Amino acid sequence: MSPRSRGGVRVFAPAKVNLLLRVLAREESGFHQLETLFCALEFGDSLSVELRGTGVSLETDGPNLGPPEENLVYRAAKGFLALAGLEAGVEIQLTKRVPVQAGLGGGSSDAAATLKALRSLLPGRVEEVDLLSLAGELGSDVPFFLSPSPLALAWGRGGRILPLPVLPRAPVLLCIPPFGMGTPEAYRALGEGRPRGFCLPGPVNWSLAELRSWGGIGALAENDFEGPVFEAAPRLRQLREALADKEPILSLLSGSGSALFAVFQSEGVAAEAAAFMKATFPETMFIRTHTRTEVSDPTGVGGVEV
Repeated sequence: MSPRSRGGVRVFAPAKVNLLLRVLAREESGFHQLETLFCALEFGDSLSVELRGTGVSLETDGPNLGPPEENLVYRAAKGFLALAGLEAGVEIQLTKRVPVQAGLGGGSSDAAATLKALRSLLPGRVEEVDLLSLAGELGSDVPFFLSPSPLALAWGRGGRILPLPVLPRAPVLLCIPPFGMGTPEAYRALGEGRPRGFCLPGPVNWSLAELRSWGGIGALAENDFEGPVFEAAPRLRQLREALADKEPILSLLSGSGSALFAVFQSEGVAAEAAAFMKATFPETMFIRTHTRTEVSDPTGVGGVEV
């Protein structure tokens, strides 16, 4: 987060990938219990937040995201002001780079960045426990983006967070197909692909030793959405197989898709993989970036389209 300027702040909202994602039991409420390993990236959106005017005003530079009142940024700002018991005006400028319906957490990260900005502009107005509760209500990924580490395990609906020591900065290649994958659609495909009466074992307790190296995480990497999502979108399976052939540390679908990603050991291998993938899948957008290693915000967007 940049220093305050004329009553406002600029905030970076990083994208994320899931290095591990297991979908566990479905609650009576309809929500699923999850177990996931989040990793923030240097690629993301940015917001400018100022205390000015009346009400909440949101302007977006990027793709059309629908009515502002339905945006998580708007809802986050309204929720924060309600908790603070204030009627202050908030003006927000959102520069949108993270694709929607890609499993990269862009909307959730934008919401968390809004909460961080307002916490900075209005210190002491909202208790931390209330802020975390609001984050969980906004979305299952939002609490991670409020956590103090760019690498964290999460359980349940995403509200139980265990920040982890960061790993060495590693090159990442994002693969963004020309179509999105709605979360409800992905869960529907997952449910249809599991036999009646199917029951997963409970959450696995990962040892910290396994999560302290890229090699250890690479051995654990999996995403329960891959099978059903690939059945619904065979082109994603082809992308995933091609990525796996380029010798990454790991390659997976991120979240419920539609984006895929690969983490590499070196810049050279990542560059070669990007060139091959771009030539082989010309309809797909590829972005080279890195895993995030600092809690503080980077100076740029940290991602280059190839």
